Amino acid sequence: MTTKYPYLRQDFLASIVVFLVAVPLCVGVAVASGVPAELGLVTGIVGGLVTGFLPGSSLQVSGPAAGLTVLVFEAVSEFGVGTLGVIVLMAGLFQLAMGFFKIGRWFRAISVSVVEGMLCGIGLVIIAGQIYAAAGLKAPQTGIGKIAGLPGAFADALGSSAALASLAIGAGTIAVIVLWKRLPKAVRSVPGALAAVVLATVATLALGLPVATVEVEGLFGVVQLPGADAFGELATPAIWGTIVAFTLIASAESLFSAAAVDRLHDGPRTEYDKEMVAQGVGNTVCGLLGALPMTAVIVRSSANVNAGARTKASRVLHGAWLLLFAAALPSALALVPIPALAGILVHAGWKLIPFRQLTALWRSHKGEALILVATAVSIVAVNMFEGVLIGLALSVVKTAWEASHLKTEIVDKGAGPIQVHLTGNATFLRLPKILDSLEALPKDRPLELDLSGLHHLDHACRTALENWAQRHSSAGTEPVRVTTAV
Repeated sequence: MTTKYPYLRQDFLASIVVFLVAVPLCVGVAVASGVPAELGLVTGIVGGLVTGFLPGSSLQVSGPAAGLTVLVFEAVSEFGVGTLGVIVLMAGLFQLAMGFFKIGRWFRAISVSVVEGMLCGIGLVIIAGQIYAAAGLKAPQTGIGKIAGLPGAFADALGSSAALASLAIGAGTIAVIVLWKRLPKAVRSVPGALAAVVLATVATLALGLPVATVEVEGLFGVVQLPGADAFGELATPAIWGTIVAFTLIASAESLFSAAAVDRLHDGPRTEYDKEMVAQGVGNTVCGLLGALPMTAVIVRSSANVNAGARTKASRVLHGAWLLLFAAALPSALALVPIPALAGILVHAGWKLIPFRQLTALWRSHKGEALILVATAVSIVAVNMFEGVLIGLALSVVKTAWEASHLKTEIVDKGAGPIQVHLTGNATFLRLPKILDSLEALPKDRPLELDLSGLHHLDHACRTALENWAQRHSSAGTEPVRVTTAV
């Protein structure tokens, strides 16, 4: 047995650790997304038993992710839980297509600042929204509304003993997760999030606190194939924006997670297009089951690597343990306090905010830091999809601006022609500056325009320079001499 499966012991132990990390996260993400808790477990099961078998990234673990919580909640609020399966199904099919057409590797070209800004914006919205959940209050719909309403929410909570008890459970959960890392290594073999949920559950039961708990419907009761009405929603143009958002954000998060996981181990590197296909298969199955969308999750993946996993067997086994838990102990979920899950997600949201990266970017690349902040603010102010598009647009504009670096040198020796040397890249972005410099030159002197130092001269600049040379020649004493090598 050990000869055929030399790493079975390591993978078995790692799968237990990943399972214990995954349970509270799967449930917490589902509750925060506005769907039954069991659907989060279903996605985790599919991530293990389906995606886990497929090639791509050997040690990366997939399941429901906090990063998609905001988007899923918006989709469920607008289209309903019944249509969620169709959205996830179509996103999965798009991912399959991107994998087969080898588009997966191109996600590595997305600006890191945009991705970090996306995670930062998501983290801020999650934190703000889950504070309401921790207090047992209803959160506003928009990101701006969530943040702006926090002072009023705290004022309301101070006047309610039930809300204060609920907040205490949430705050206690966060405190346990943070302090758990300082305990002895033997104690830390139990994941902090799981320990925090167990302690919160025990405290709620022992003290008889008036705290809301998870509503349980049963695993097979929540799994429903999308019906004809749900597929009929595809005729609504608005749903396609949501599908594209699911596809792009889930894919980007998965492939960036894969790159991060590759840095944690010395095993086989990720094959990005195959990983895209694996994620597509997983989301297609999740869509057919009406479950949450999946992505690769760095928290579970890093736990898998740190626990000593060597092959994909660990992530497959973790899916099996989730299935056994969901089938055999569903009633245990009904004891879990919702503010404890909110506390887990507040902590997860805080970890999504890239404080160190932002500081480092500001010191070395202020433009990239501004794109990060702009993306995050846009997600909070508008929504996730449009916020990411704004970030991508700013990144493209910044790159185009930097790529059009141009130096204009004017040499006037007093006698003879005035020489104008252009070096670098002449694009339409620099055209106003070029023309301002040229039009300021005297018209009664001969001119020589040297373009041989240009690496690139786009059509707009070429046409504008030709027109300027003709106008200047007609107004001056001699035609402009132009030297070009582009």
